Amino acid sequence: MNNEFFFTRLQYESGDWDVDQRMPSNLLNSLVEYTTLAVDKQEKIITLASDDIFKSPFCYLSGHKLVQFTKQERENFEKYVNNGGFVFVDDCNHDIDGLFAKSFERQMDEIFGEGKLKKIPNNHELYNIFFKFEDGPPTTSQELNGWGDDLVHEYLKAIEINGRIGVLYSNKDYGCEWDYDFRNKRWYKIDNTRFAVNIVMYALTS
Repeated sequence: MNNEFFFTRLQYESGDWDVDQRMPSNLLNSLVEYTTLAVDKQEKIITLASDDIFKSPFCYLSGHKLVQFTKQERENFEKYVNNGGFVFVDDCNHDIDGLFAKSFERQMDEIFGEGKLKKIPNNHELYNIFFKFEDGPPTTSQELNGWGDDLVHEYLKAIEINGRIGVLYSNKDYGCEWDYDFRNKRWYKIDNTRFAVNIVMYALTS
């Protein structure tokens, strides 16, 4: 089906892009479980420098290390976001002063302008579009675990294009939080992937 939602992971040259390998299948399972979306259950991996990005309704970019886009990667990222695309970016270090965080934020300043990546309020539409998160972004078990910056990040950041989020940026390490076999959800009192559903539904409908 050409109208199925599919999950795209962005491969970039400078860093370790292939993290949280079970997260996509878990997120896709949640979409099947909670929504009526037609879903392609197979993750797609494409290079950021490829034109295939422009066919993707939703992209994911993550890692622990340096983010230094090539010229083509930078041009594609900018064009994709400015033309209505959505990229969810997650820092696996959950560290506002770590290498991934500093280098990715520097890339955003260079591409979109300094200060365009801003904190979003915790009453943003993102937190109410499907499931309701009254306190903003849910905390992950990766925070306050003795590594990273040992802080709970009480906000997410975003770059908005024409009043709509084009880049959603997290220091909370949702990727690791959701990196488990979806069949193990039965052991969780509250399914922690519900926020992933909100992110996708926002990307598709806002």
